[in-house]
Amino acid sequence: MTKNKKNHSLFLVILFFVLTSFTLIQLQVRKPTLFLIGDSTVRNGTKQIGNPLQGWGSFIGEEFDTTRIAVKNLAMGGTSSRTFITGGLWDKVLAQVQPGDFVIMQFGHNDGGSYSDSTRSRGSIKGNGEDSLVINNVLLKRKETIHTYGWYMRKYVAETRAKGATPYICSLIPRNNWKDGKVIRNDNDYAKWAKEAAEMSQTDYIPLNQLIADKYDVIGKDSVAKFFPEPGPHTNAIGAIFNAKCVVDGLKAIKNCPLNKYLKK
Repeated sequence: MTKNKKNHSLFLVILFFVLTSFTLIQLQVRKPTLFLIGDSTVRNGTKQIGNPLQGWGSFIGEEFDTTRIAVKNLAMGGTSSRTFITGGLWDKVLAQVQPGDFVIMQFGHNDGGSYSDSTRSRGSIKGNGEDSLVINNVLLKRKETIHTYGWYMRKYVAETRAKGATPYICSLIPRNNWKDGKVIRNDNDYAKWAKEAAEMSQTDYIPLNQLIADKYDVIGKDSVAKFFPEPGPHTNAIGAIFNAKCVVDGLKAIKNCPLNKYLKK
């Protein structure tokens, strides 16, 4: 072998080790990812100030140091705790989840719908038990076993943990509905069941419904009205930013929360 060929071979060997080492380093320093799943109150269209309706998940990334953690808002408008799974969206999220990642889940606004109809078929059984019901899903044109809202939430938790990631259950945001000068809470339905699902699965819980409602009460009905461009649960961008900060408040209240180290100082 000539000297030039030896030098060329040596160069290729060195190049191989350099590239291999670089790849290993890249794998070792992979940033964790915070995944957000939920309905349109978490993600409603694209993030753009001026859009009439926005979800808090489109803005919560601004609360985190994204040089150290990635934030992926994979929520989908119109979904319930049931249809985010049956529509295949959860499988797509779960395929991306890796050990050390985080998942915040918030459902409830669409879970009270019909079990089966020709347009949505998204309702879950009310409550947090093990009840199930076999239905004929006219939208999907097949039989389907449906479960309680809490059952679906616990399923997300179990499958998140199975991937080595950390789940957080978040109660739904309140609507702009008032009674006797106070925002109406969901203490007797979906916020209650979200908390129960968290307790049953020993999962950290963000009482977002209460956190936001408490702050709405303080700033008053007229100020809160500016967050809602139309009737319903959907806020504008300003309201979504307000709600995102409430999610962060909820995280900060959790003792020894591993996600908090990625918040901006």
